[in-house]
Amino acid sequence: MRAHPSSPHAPGDARQVLERCRALVRPALREAVGRTHPWVAEMAAYSFGWCEVGGTPAAGSGGKGVRQALAVLGAEAAGAPGRVAVPGAVAVELVHAFSLLHDDIMDGDEARRRRPTVWKAYGTGPAVLAGDALFALAVETLAAAPRGPEAVRLLSVALGDLVRGQADDLLFTTRPWTGPERVRPDAYRTMAEHKTGALLGCAAALGALLGGAPPATVAALDRAGRHLGVAFQIVDDLLGIWGDPAVTGKPVHGDLRERKKTYPVLAALDSPAAGRLSALLTSSADPGEVAALIERAGGRTAALAEARRHLGAVEEVLADVGLDQGPADELRSLLDFLVRRDL
Repeated sequence: MRAHPSSPHAPGDARQVLERCRALVRPALREAVGRTHPWVAEMAAYSFGWCEVGGTPAAGSGGKGVRQALAVLGAEAAGAPGRVAVPGAVAVELVHAFSLLHDDIMDGDEARRRRPTVWKAYGTGPAVLAGDALFALAVETLAAAPRGPEAVRLLSVALGDLVRGQADDLLFTTRPWTGPERVRPDAYRTMAEHKTGALLGCAAALGALLGGAPPATVAALDRAGRHLGVAFQIVDDLLGIWGDPAVTGKPVHGDLRERKKTYPVLAALDSPAAGRLSALLTSSADPGEVAALIERAGGRTAALAEARRHLGAVEEVLADVGLDQGPADELRSLLDFLVRRDL
């Protein structure tokens, strides 16, 4: 999944795009967070990496800002200035932060970006409250924008899909590795599109909508973002098994230690070469042995192929839409950066 050296979209270009979009959106994002209750605002600021517990300023950037960048580029690709997308960018960034706060509680994750998660730092109840506040701020911000009612409807659809994806993901943990009730790769793809792709698609579509793009362009960018979400999630799965801990910040074979139903595992189980894999997954077998069997059964290859298929679908969608060339190239650079990570 590494970009070819001759690619015109180098990672450095994408990082510059992300920083440019963050700089455009950051003041409005901070202003929105500042409108809520001071204690809740502190928890939100902590979640973005802006402060430590107690409010002491920190040097964190608040993550890559992928969704806000997609919103800005969605507007620019439709021929509008990026600033018109700022309300949409703020809204999707707030919703993303809200979903992470609640996801960490549901998953029991104690660390994010090498710091305690909000629920570990402040408590479960306060973290739920902070997430609720961010969601409310997102809707308020978007409703006040031009074409607000249409934008809120678009966000509502994405939120409904995000909840469906999260519900499926939680239910996957209760399903067996084998038999008719097992999780199949197609069910995983649907979950990933909803849980990860819906908000990515919504971000790009909101930018286009606020930039005055026609409905066909808005819908196309939503589809592109959904395909991107599936590819992004599958690459995360690959990194969760074979990624370099120095790059990912996660322990080697971390997802296998937790016996997560990720795409490489599910694809391997569907292979005639799966052999003892299902038995190993229900045992205390060494994760390295499980990873090796997944690779021999074709799980890694199948996952790479599936991620590439969805990237190809993104390119097809973008090629079919009449977008301004410069922003479209930046959008492609960003997509490459997000999914063509070292494995």
